Amino acid sequence: MGSYEEYRTEVLETSLWLSDHGYFGSLRGTGGNVSVRIDGRDLMAVTPSSVKYHELALDDICIVDLTGAVVEGVRAPSVEAGMHAAIYRERPDVKAVVHTHQIYGSVFGVLNQPIPALLDEISFTLGEAIEVVPYALSGSPELAANVASKLKNNANAYIIQNHGIIALGKNMDKALLAAELLEKVAQIYYLALSTGRPVTILPDQIQEMARSIREYEVGEARKKAMT
Repeated sequence: MGSYEEYRTEVLETSLWLSDHGYFGSLRGTGGNVSVRIDGRDLMAVTPSSVKYHELALDDICIVDLTGAVVEGVRAPSVEAGMHAAIYRERPDVKAVVHTHQIYGSVFGVLNQPIPALLDEISFTLGEAIEVVPYALSGSPELAANVASKLKNNANAYIIQNHGIIALGKNMDKALLAAELLEKVAQIYYLALSTGRPVTILPDQIQEMARSIREYEVGEARKKAMT
């Protein structure tokens, strides 16, 4: 298993939690994927392709470099490994990535509709708003490029058109929190829209505050990565 047991354990435990709580959209399927950046290396631990989550063992978690090449593992990595690698290359502040097919987040994916700044808790944690990444086929270089093109807004969550969501964090717990908060605000927004009444968004000064917080945190992470 090499020297990556702690990272494999983190990915496995996270995957099981997401599966048990319905974030992958089905209990018997293999949709979605999880990764964590390996400290001090241009490597990540990532879930394998086409294995049911409750059939995963530690040895099944793949160690992959940020070009997508397998460094260690008995299985093929997730077809979305390239998307995870693109995120780590572009965002030094990100140490963990969760890609799910959660229900309410996916609703806005098929609507191709971003979620605006509705709650300060959400905007301060996830970013000013939750944008939609344009559709491309699952696992394709085009999808990885589409995701990478959105990362400059420094958010911690995105909706993928006609697909699902991605949630980012400075550790795995924060990535899981981002996925939870995205689902929370997506459900709130869906229910608010269903009333037919106007939906209010946060005042401009609060949105600017949220934007500044994310810019500062990402900027500090970039400085640290360069030292």
